[in-house]
Amino acid sequence: MSADGATSGPWIKAVAERSIAAQQIGNAFTGDVVLTAEALQAAERVTAAPGTSNLPPSPLCLGREEELAWLHRTLIDQCEGAITQSGTVHGLGGIGKSTLALHYAHRHRGDYTLIWWINAASPDEIETSLASLTQTLVPGWATTAVRGAQVAWARQWLAWHPGWLLVYDNVDDPDDLAPYTGALHQGHHLATSRRTTGWPDTAPTLAMGTLHPDDATNLLCRLVFKATTPTARQRADAQTLAADLGYLPLAIKQAGAYLAQNRGISLDAYRRRLGTKLAKTAHGLDAERTIARIWNVTLQVLEQENPLAVRVLHTAAWLASESIPHTLLTPPSTDPEDISEAIGTLAAYSMVTTTDTSLSIHRLVQTVLRTPRPSDNPQRPRHLQGRDSAEQAVLHSLAPPPGQDSTTDSQWDILTPHLITLAATTPPGHHNAPLTDAYNTTANRLHHQGHTARTIPLLGAVLAQREQVLGDTHPDTLVSRNNLAGAYESAGDLERAISLYEKTLAQREQVLGHTHPHTLASRNNLASAYQAAGDLRRAIPLHEKALAQREQVLGDAHPDALISRNNLAHAYQAAGDLRRAISLLEAVLAQREQVLGDTHPETLASRNNLAYVYESAGNLRRAIPLLETTLAQREQVLGDTHPHTLASRNNLASAYQAAGDLRRAIPLHEKALAQREQVLGDTHPDTLQSRNNVAGAYQVAGDLERAIPLHEKALAQREQVLGDTHPHTLVSRNNLAGAYESAGDLERAISLYEKALAQREQVLGHTHPHTLASRSNLAGAYQVAGDLERAISLYETTLAQCEQVLGDGHPSTLVSRNNLAYAYRAAGDLERAISLYETTLAQCEQVLGHTHPHTMISRTNLAAARAVQQKNTATSATDYDRQPPSRTE
Repeated sequence: MSADGATSGPWIKAVAERSIAAQQIGNAFTGDVVLTAEALQAAERVTAAPGTSNLPPSPLCLGREEELAWLHRTLIDQCEGAITQSGTVHGLGGIGKSTLALHYAHRHRGDYTLIWWINAASPDEIETSLASLTQTLVPGWATTAVRGAQVAWARQWLAWHPGWLLVYDNVDDPDDLAPYTGALHQGHHLATSRRTTGWPDTAPTLAMGTLHPDDATNLLCRLVFKATTPTARQRADAQTLAADLGYLPLAIKQAGAYLAQNRGISLDAYRRRLGTKLAKTAHGLDAERTIARIWNVTLQVLEQENPLAVRVLHTAAWLASESIPHTLLTPPSTDPEDISEAIGTLAAYSMVTTTDTSLSIHRLVQTVLRTPRPSDNPQRPRHLQGRDSAEQAVLHSLAPPPGQDSTTDSQWDILTPHLITLAATTPPGHHNAPLTDAYNTTANRLHHQGHTARTIPLLGAVLAQREQVLGDTHPDTLVSRNNLAGAYESAGDLERAISLYEKTLAQREQVLGHTHPHTLASRNNLASAYQAAGDLRRAIPLHEKALAQREQVLGDAHPDALISRNNLAHAYQAAGDLRRAISLLEAVLAQREQVLGDTHPETLASRNNLAYVYESAGNLRRAIPLLETTLAQREQVLGDTHPHTLASRNNLASAYQAAGDLRRAIPLHEKALAQREQVLGDTHPDTLQSRNNVAGAYQVAGDLERAIPLHEKALAQREQVLGDTHPHTLVSRNNLAGAYESAGDLERAISLYEKALAQREQVLGHTHPHTLASRSNLAGAYQVAGDLERAISLYETTLAQCEQVLGDGHPSTLVSRNNLAYAYRAAGDLERAISLYETTLAQCEQVLGHTHPHTMISRTNLAAARAVQQKNTATSATDYDRQPPSRTE
C-alpha cells in the first residue's frame, strides 16, 4: 500500500501478512535493527562500573516514607514469577512523582548495579535515553553507530545483565513502555505518570496525593530558613501558606525558592503578593491556577533581575519538557555565559532543573507559560513571543537533511522530541513554512524507521498549515492528508484513516483526474484500509480498478502495477477466491524474477507470498518446496538472522505443521522463536507470533503441558504490549481458549471464547471474518459442553453471515456449513445434516478441488452420516477447522 510524500516520494506498505513492498528498487525499511554477532557478544561481555547512573542530584524530599516503603516492597520484595518487576507512581502534575522516584533511586543506589533515568514523555525520548546508556558503556563503538543500533545494543545489554533499575519519568502513554517492561526481566522498572488508567492489570500502581500538612510545612521551612530554626510565628505563617498552596509539592518548592532568594520578604507578605486566597489543589485546573499565581509573582521579580532568564523560560515552555540542550536556548548573537547565568537564576528559583549541558522544565509550568496573561502586550503576547523564540532556536539548530552522516542523524535525533512538541502545540492559525518542512522531514524519517504511528502530531500540523496556506485541494495538501491517513492506519485507528483516505481520493479525482499516479495511490490505499477493516465488498472492486488503471497508465511491469497486483491477490485470498489469487501472484513472481532477478528481496517476498496462498489452497506439495527455496535464498542473501529470514523460517515451520510433519515443524518453530527473542526482543510482535505458533504446534502434538503456559504467556504479553483489544491479542485469547477446550477445561474455554467474541464484535464489527470465527468457536464449545440449542443457534447465525458477507463458496462458509451439519447430526437431525454435508462436499470439490483436506474431510463426514442413517450405528465424524489456525495473525 502506498502512502505518498511530497518530497521523498510515496510511502509504500504491503498489505499481505507475509509480504514486503517498495516503491522503487532499493532498500526496504522494516523498523528493526539487526546487530552484528560481534556487537551482540559485546553486550554480553561489557560490565557496568559500580554505581553507574545518570541520576540528577537528589532533591529535598520530606515525608513520603509510606510511598518509599511501597516502592521498596513492590520492586525489591515483589513475588517471584511475575513477568517483570515494575511499579508505577501516578498523580496530578506537581504532586512530586519524579521527586519520589529520584529519592528512591538515590536511597537504594547500592542495591543496583546500574540506575538509568529515562525521559519517557514519548517513544523517541525513551530511545534517546537508551542510546545515551550505550554511549556511556561503549563510547568507542557508539560513536560510529546510528541511534537505532545504539538502542538495540542497550536493550541487548539489559537483557544480559541483572540488577539494574530503569526509571521512566513522565510517561504519557503506558503502551510506550511495553517493548521494554515486557522484554527486559533482569532488573526493575519504575514509572511516573499523570495517567491513572491504561496500565496493565498486573502492574502495581501507587496513586500519589498531596503532602501531609506537617510534611508540607517542614518542607517549606527547610527551603526558606535552611538550617535556621523558624520562630513560632514563622512556622504558623508557613502552615498557612502551605495550606493556601494546597500542599502541592511543586507549588511549595517554587514558593520556598522565591522566598529563599528574596529574604527581605516574609511568608505573610508573600501571601499578600499572591493576592486572594488560593483555590484548593485537589484537581488539575486548580493546580494550574496555583502555579500561575506563584509564577506571576516570581516573573515580576525576574523581569527586573534578569530579563534574559524570562526569555529563556518562555522559550523552553514550547519545547519537550526534558533534555533541552543549553545550546538550543542560546540565540546566535547571545553570549553563552549570559545564558548560563540566566539558567542558573532559573534553577535558583526552582523554575527549571539543570545539568551542565541541558535543562528540564515541569510540564505543568509549561502549560501555564503557554497561556496568555491579561497583562500581555496585545500586539504580540509574551507566550507567543516564547513560541517564536522556540521555533527560531530549533530551525537554527537543524542540520542538513538527515541521512548524510551520523553527526547529522544524531542532531535530528536530539531535535525530534522538540519538533514533535512544537507540532502538537501549534496555536490556531499559526504558520511557519520552514518549520513545516522540518515537520515533514522528521515524519518521513520516523516513517522509514518503522515509527509511522508516531508521526501523527507532525503530519497533523503539516496538513493544518497546508490547508491554511495552500488551500484544501492543493496537491501538497492532498499528499499531507493521505500521509496522515496512513499514520492513523498504522496506529490502528481505521475509522479516521478511512475517512481521510475517502476525502483524499475524492479530491484527487476532482483535482488531478482519475488516472493520475497520486489518485491511483489513493485508490490503492483506501482499498487496503477497507480490507484491513474486513470490508472486502468495497476493497476488492477498488483494488481491481486501481490495478486496471495502473496497468493502463504505468505499464504492466511497473513497480506500482506489481504492488496493486499483489494487493488484489491477497484481497482475493481473504475473500476465498484462491484460484484468482494464485494466478495473480504467479504473474507477479514471474515478472519480478524477470525484471529484478531471482534473489532480489522483492522477488523473494513474492515467492513467499505465493507459497502462502498455495498453502491456504491446501496445495502443500507446491507450497513447501517454494518456502524451502525462499528460506535458503534469504539465508544466503540476507543472512541467517535477518527479520525476513526469520519470517521464512516461521512460515516453513507452519507449512510443515499443516502437512502433519511435526518432527520438522516444532524444531523449526522453536529455532525461529529463539532467534526472534535474541534479535528482535522478547515482546516484538514477530516474537509474540512465534511464541503463539510454538504453543499451537505443541497443542497439535498433544503436549498441552507445554502449550497452555506458552499460550498464557503470549496472551499476557500481547495484552501488555499491544493492548487488551488489539486483533493479535484477540487471536491469542481465542487460541488459549482452544487449548483449554482441548484440555477439557470447558468453563475457562467458554469464558475466554465469550470474551473474545464480545471484543471482536466491538472492535471489528459483527461480520468481520475474525468475529465470525469467534462465533463459530464459541458454538463448538457449547456443543462439546452439551448445550446443543445454543450451539446450533450460533452456528446458524454464523453460516448466514458467512454466506452474506463472504459468499456461498468461501472456505469459511464451507467450514460453517460443515460445523452446522455436525451439530445437526449430534442433535439427531440426520436429514438436515446429510443435506448440508452433500452441499458442502459439492462446493468443496468445485472451489477447493477433490484432494483438498477440507474436501476429503467433507467426504468422510457425509459418508459417516449416511452410515448412521442407513445402519443406525454410531460412527464418528471429523469436525474440521472449527477453530482458526493458531498462527492466524
